[in-house]
Amino acid sequence: MKWLIAVLLVILVGLQYRLWISEGSLSHRAALQEKIEQQQAKNNRLQERNAVLALEVEALKSGLDVIEERAREQMGMIKEDETFFMIVEPERRQSKE
Repeated sequence: MKWLIAVLLVILVGLQYRLWISEGSLSHRAALQEKIEQQQAKNNRLQERNAVLALEVEALKSGLDVIEERAREQMGMIKEDETFFMIVEPERRQSKE
């Protein structure tokens, strides 16, 4: 009878160890669930970014107007026989108070 109690106690301790401490425990599962949620949020942000980039690519493929707009905005390009005007606002002086 003592052996049976000892064996059952060892089994109980082993199962409790696995439940609370080892890999597959409740805390390990909670940590993995948190990582999954973080990764899903990151994936959602990247999918939104990819959708925006796909729209930009389609716009660039569809016409020269978008390409011209990009060249003007990002590279400062101008057409032939076009005059470029740059308006510079004067610096504001800080008043001494």
